[in-house]
Amino acid sequence: MTWIIRPAGGAFTPVRAKPLPPELLRLRGISARTIQEHYKLYEGYVNKTNEIRNRLRTVDRASANSTYSPLRELKVEESYATNGVKLHELYFGNLGGPGGRPTGALYEAIVFSYGSYEFWENDFKASGLASRGWVILSYDQDDGFLHSYSADAHNVGIFVRTQPILVLDVYEHAYYIDYGTDRRSYIEAFFQNINWAAAGARFQALQGR
Repeated sequence: MTWIIRPAGGAFTPVRAKPLPPELLRLRGISARTIQEHYKLYEGYVNKTNEIRNRLRTVDRASANSTYSPLRELKVEESYATNGVKLHELYFGNLGGPGGRPTGALYEAIVFSYGSYEFWENDFKASGLASRGWVILSYDQDDGFLHSYSADAHNVGIFVRTQPILVLDVYEHAYYIDYGTDRRSYIEAFFQNINWAAAGARFQALQGR
């Protein structure tokens, strides 16, 4: 690998919003308006990630302090904004499918990890009711199992050395227009629109490493 040496405080490559797939405007049980408003929120995280990283180029580092300092605040919010970008891209990326069940290696891995597909599905849905932000089916690189993790915020509850396979957003903005406070019905609608091919491709990519 050839490394390109940047000057101190040098420019960064801006994050660019990925286009909204048109099939996400034709979901069952999740309205086009909900998706459009949700996408605007994602664009906001993209913009804030770029703003924060630009400010990090010149922030005062001599005053760094763990109680309060401009550098600390930028670093904390960088993790929130950047994970907001990544999690939403994964969420949008595993929508737009026919729902149902996964097939092949991913299905086998779920059964291997949870004993049965039914147990995993019930656990994942219940985790969606218990979490304040996200549920993430992830592959653990250390134990080789799939785990459904809950994250109460973009930067709270993220597990190291795990790779997301299926991501569910349970913040109220993901469903309030369509369901009010009825999160359970939204989660059922999410399952009707899972793109298991996309989730399966994420899992297969890990197996090739």
